[in-house]
Amino acid sequence: MDGFAKLNPEWKDIDLSDPKILARVITRVENNAKGSRQWLASVFPAGLVQAQAPVIGITGPPGAGKSTLVNGLIQYYSSRGLKIAVLAVDPTSPFNMGALLGDRIRMSQHYTNPNVFIRSLATRGSLGGVSAKTIEITDVLKAAGFDIIIIETVGVGQSEIEIAGIADTTVLVLVPEAGDDIQNMKSGIMEIADIFVVNKADRPGSDLFIANLAKILHQKPASAWNPPIKATVASENTGIDALAEAIEAHQHSKHTISRKVYLMAEKAFQLIQAERMKDIDRATLAEDIREKMEAGNFNLYNFVTAKE
Repeated sequence: MDGFAKLNPEWKDIDLSDPKILARVITRVENNAKGSRQWLASVFPAGLVQAQAPVIGITGPPGAGKSTLVNGLIQYYSSRGLKIAVLAVDPTSPFNMGALLGDRIRMSQHYTNPNVFIRSLATRGSLGGVSAKTIEITDVLKAAGFDIIIIETVGVGQSEIEIAGIADTTVLVLVPEAGDDIQNMKSGIMEIADIFVVNKADRPGSDLFIANLAKILHQKPASAWNPPIKATVASENTGIDALAEAIEAHQHSKHTISRKVYLMAEKAFQLIQAERMKDIDRATLAEDIREKMEAGNFNLYNFVTAKE
């Protein structure tokens, strides 16, 4: 039992303004500790729409410069006196279920800023670029009183559309090198974006890439919100202000307000799915399979049927 559990076994009078306590609460929520779900329910009583802090999702393929872009946004918001929380969702090791990458290392310049809290999460097998516990941990951060919450996904490419079911504003980060690949992108990854960012826009071909992207977006049916395209050079902090302004505009658009119910429905679906899968553990599955394979009587479909 960890120190937090010993001091506060009933989740009473938790001071989330203390970064150490906040970190321990997140760990216990992530590990589905006893009482965590009940505590979350008490933090957000019935009738309160969870709109305390806007959630910004940063997604896109590997190498697009998502972490550098997040760094720029942290600097922008913190310079305005806002409290920022960042969840950096990292790939998971298939052997120990821990995070393989540490995006916090690339954000180390903000460690001493008392208004910035950065936490890495392992995807734990999620194919959508976000952890199954991201929703609950995001709500912990809302309860802690942060002004802005940024979720940076693992960057697995076209499959990371789950972020659209968590974030109020989804930013898709691309680079000019994507070139003609933009034509072949699945509609899902294109449709989730509320804002498109072409990062590393100082590289050759960026203007043509932006023009081609604009043509593709122009072909989409008109809606209450037409996703803008913002050019940035995040490593030089160029274009960050314009991006932050676009995020704020989206947050206050009628489109964003009208889709709140759909966001909540998606969150409810993911939480219900996680609850029903809570007794399924990958490490235990692997051990069961190993034993059956060694015994020479393993059949995948019979095994799965027995677990259903």
